[in-house]
Amino acid sequence: MNEMSKIPAVDVTTAPISADSHIVEPPHCYVDFIDPAYRDRAPHIIDHKESGGDKYLIEGFPNPIGLNSLAAAGKAPEDIRVEGDRFSELHRSGWDPKYRVADMDKDGVAAEFIYPTIGMLICNLQDPDYKNACMKAYNRWLETYVGEAPDRIYGLGQTAVRSVEEAIADFREIKDQGFKGVMMPGYPCTEFDYDDPRFDPLWQASVDMDLPVSFHILTARTDTGTNVRGPRLNFFQAIIRGCQDIIGMFIYGGVFDRNPDFKFVCVEADAGWVPHFMYRMDHAYERHRFWQKCEELSKMPSEFFRENIYLTFQDDYSALRAVDEMNPRRLMWASDFPHSDSTWPWSQDVIAEQFAGLTEDQKRWILRDNVRELYKLD
Repeated sequence: MNEMSKIPAVDVTTAPISADSHIVEPPHCYVDFIDPAYRDRAPHIIDHKESGGDKYLIEGFPNPIGLNSLAAAGKAPEDIRVEGDRFSELHRSGWDPKYRVADMDKDGVAAEFIYPTIGMLICNLQDPDYKNACMKAYNRWLETYVGEAPDRIYGLGQTAVRSVEEAIADFREIKDQGFKGVMMPGYPCTEFDYDDPRFDPLWQASVDMDLPVSFHILTARTDTGTNVRGPRLNFFQAIIRGCQDIIGMFIYGGVFDRNPDFKFVCVEADAGWVPHFMYRMDHAYERHRFWQKCEELSKMPSEFFRENIYLTFQDDYSALRAVDEMNPRRLMWASDFPHSDSTWPWSQDVIAEQFAGLTEDQKRWILRDNVRELYKLD
């Protein structure tokens, strides 16, 4: 009997669903699946002699990307580092789907929604054509990955947003590939930003195609940690700021007022900050909108936040203690496997401890029902 067969399968009708998990793109992901015109420029693994390990080389990034922290789930804090690992030493289920379900069962998780790793960083590239080629390649590879267990592993496609019209076409392609949502870069490649009414046809396409839009941390140029004040650890405090900026732009810019059925997913930025953020948005709107300027809204900013914004988190005591100050139907638990911030393989322990004060309805909503309803799962 092999090691995987010893792990009992979870009851997928009751177990938690991770609204944010990841893969680590394998060496062939971009090289094999990219447009041939970009093949010799494709992101790829190099043997980094100085660190004694492998690194990802991405054109347009100042330095190669170390692998250890990208797949450090389950490691002791003192064992997490930036570099030194070989790709072959990483969690195999992070790139080989044949092993994924076993690691999900080990963690007691029924299903996972898959986000990229290198693809998050690619969101920050300045070359729109190269970015587009990389994202198309990722989508093609991801289609093969989730196809291994389509009832347990769900993918989200990427688009470079070179134009509104092309992004709508990308949404159609992503839908045809069987993905459940779209992961957007923090900044579009257009000359105008996401709150511009010219983007409204894209948000309507999201509604019409049942493809919720996600914004993940580390996908906006403002939250990549290039200008950290003080110790490097201070970067950890700053990475949610990019998502907060985008949320504020969408609400104050009237995006949800013009597109009331549009759903926005804020990914891995936690949620404990939300009550104060909503209060401050309302205060700014009531007191300062005439001289600071924003769209005239039909409802208070906090009302749009409660209805249109979904948030994922791994372990956020603050959010769960303040759940009644938010909309518990918009919170979604996640494991973040296999990244360094993951709760794997201790997710059940974390959930038991942190969800203890919630009602049974709240537990069920946050751990399962909200993500099932958002993505229309059976």
